[in-house]
Amino acid sequence: MYTIGVDFGTESGRAVLVDTRDGREVATAVHAYPDGVIDQKLPGSDKPLPPDWALQNPFDYIDVLKKTIPAVLKQSGIKPEEVAGIAIDFTACTMMPAKADGTPLCGLPELRNHPHAWVKLWKHHAAQPQADQINETARRMGQGWLDRYGGKISSEWFFSKALQILQEAPDIYRAADRLLEASDWVIWQLSGNEIRSACTAGYKAMVQDEGYPVREYFAALHPDFADVVDTKMTRTFGQLGAKAGGLTAQAAEWTGLREGTPVAVANVDAHVTYPAVKAVKPGTMVMIMGTSTCHMLLGDQLQTVEGMCGVVRDGIIPGYYGYEAGQSGVGDIFAWFVNHAVPPEYHEAAQAAGMDLHAYLEHEAAKQKPGEHGLIALDWWNGNRSTLVDADLTGLLVGATLATRAPDIYRALIESTAYGTRVIIEAFEGQGVPVTELVAAGGLPEKNKLLVQIYADVTGRSLRLAGSPQAPALGSAMHAAVAAGLYPNIEAAADKMGKLKAEVVHPIAENTAVYDQLYADYRVLYDYFGRGANDVMKRLKATRRAVRGE
Repeated sequence: MYTIGVDFGTESGRAVLVDTRDGREVATAVHAYPDGVIDQKLPGSDKPLPPDWALQNPFDYIDVLKKTIPAVLKQSGIKPEEVAGIAIDFTACTMMPAKADGTPLCGLPELRNHPHAWVKLWKHHAAQPQADQINETARRMGQGWLDRYGGKISSEWFFSKALQILQEAPDIYRAADRLLEASDWVIWQLSGNEIRSACTAGYKAMVQDEGYPVREYFAALHPDFADVVDTKMTRTFGQLGAKAGGLTAQAAEWTGLREGTPVAVANVDAHVTYPAVKAVKPGTMVMIMGTSTCHMLLGDQLQTVEGMCGVVRDGIIPGYYGYEAGQSGVGDIFAWFVNHAVPPEYHEAAQAAGMDLHAYLEHEAAKQKPGEHGLIALDWWNGNRSTLVDADLTGLLVGATLATRAPDIYRALIESTAYGTRVIIEAFEGQGVPVTELVAAGGLPEKNKLLVQIYADVTGRSLRLAGSPQAPALGSAMHAAVAAGLYPNIEAAADKMGKLKAEVVHPIAENTAVYDQLYADYRVLYDYFGRGANDVMKRLKATRRAVRGE
């Protein structure tokens, strides 16, 4: 039998059809979102969006289902009746307002031109004032759940975005019968059942053992927010690997699968990757590296770690505490530099060499020794997720001279993201959560060998690579196999279907010695600009907003 995993990323969605006996990936199809990341203006509108906004079109997600699943069936020749189940994973927190029947608010003609009616992508950072209010109020009221999120709720998380809608667009808030993760909305469209994932609720919506925060807390944020859970959400959740329902007749028509095919509860792209690389025990940190990086880790005991995105019992693998941390910008930083700051001569040289620009800059940067370029960067071009949890922080490059060249900066940016990962590792280990091995998954480590070696050198740890370039989709296919009853649990599925490459990337001792010195200077900058000693980054942002009249 076979299952299908669908991975909804930041720019596109991809489906993988997998043989459940051994994890063999039989067919893959990718569909780019027609509207992509909406961060300049709404489709069909000339009015610019404010800074730090990032939206998406939910109907792009349905297009992924319509395009990729029929494609993998056609490629493979597998019959619909041979597909035992389907599961999805998603970026998070990517949230949306909808009507009671599941209609997205942006799908209503009268609301189409209102930004708050659209999906707020995970990297929508315009809710930082609301996140600040959520954190300040929680501390003032002594809310114990705040420690489970490293002491700060991010602007990326669910209630920051929900509160922003209420405060900035109360009419949109009132029009929304449902506020929910986009992942749960897709499962709703597939199965006809509104099932909330316990995973996303735990990590992104402040749900812990005792449930959501109390009504009095939400009321303290805003009187009209008091009943947000009771009127626009749910207190019933589906566990990872559970069956959410069966494909509806409409979803079967979209996908070409049989009506009633089991559909698993939604998962998060980072969390679903953990078992896909055979990681099912504590000690292994899995880094899902793409536009951003999520760092996943298991622990036997509950610990409080500065700036972690969350810790949830059974949130990754049943029986363990699942820890999450992350960096808001990684691949996005490299893409920004390549798209906006590389001189024409490098474009021409890359073209002459028959290489894309990223590959050419990597090739040139790899000729250098650690420290040779004389640069240090802070990896905050898209804010800081862990450990500072502050979307208003910005990037920094120190050491540039008139001799600095594009490959120097490209390498410094890669190194900066590796330093950021080392901060996260040290935060966990400082609180008794060991990190003994690194596993890298996602598009970046597949494409950029220099990056992989730099991460090993900077962290001083051996690093292994995911055995599949589509690890999240593979992980989803594994959860689909559990939901369909082909495996009793995700550990059993991981044993047969999970994949790791045989290659192990070891740190180079002399490189690590240099990076230890550079990292010490990175930490000086990290603390100076990130912990309040100098708030120039925030003042610059405030000035920009004032000049623009925002």
